[in-house]
Amino acid sequence: MTEILEQVLTSISYEEERGKPMPSYNHGKLQANIIFQLMKNYEKEFDILSEISIKIDDWGATPDVGIFPLQNADFQHDTIKMSIPPLCAIEILSPTQSLSDLTEKAEMFFHKGSKSYWLVIPQFQNIYVFDGLFSYKIYQKNDILKDEKLGIEVDLKQIFK
Repeated sequence: MTEILEQVLTSISYEEERGKPMPSYNHGKLQANIIFQLMKNYEKEFDILSEISIKIDDWGATPDVGIFPLQNADFQHDTIKMSIPPLCAIEILSPTQSLSDLTEKAEMFFHKGSKSYWLVIPQFQNIYVFDGLFSYKIYQKNDILKDEKLGIEVDLKQIFK
């Protein structure tokens, strides 16, 4: 019983700290695959950051993956919370998360200046690429995803493998 209670408390602490559910195996695998494919093809054009905290005005979020303008890292002076929005925020629906939570996040990312937002639905092996609040395209597991705002293409067979 103590082990279960400890797991629940750890999960609650994680979720409160980051404002998001604790990721699962599929979530972690998809996140790693997305980052790998983006880094492989776009590391000279963008910074691809995992779980970076963003704080703009009175709003904060931690997207699963953020695509930012390319910068030089300053390893002597770290940035704890980014004060600029990602060019693209990528969110992966977790088993304990509601779809409305992520669509509300999309609205805020666009309001704060993001150019696109990807919503990954693991169960359907789909990615919704939003280029505006009510404008999106759906890509399935055998498609080539095209984010026209950022000029990014990703083979979804490499993501959902």
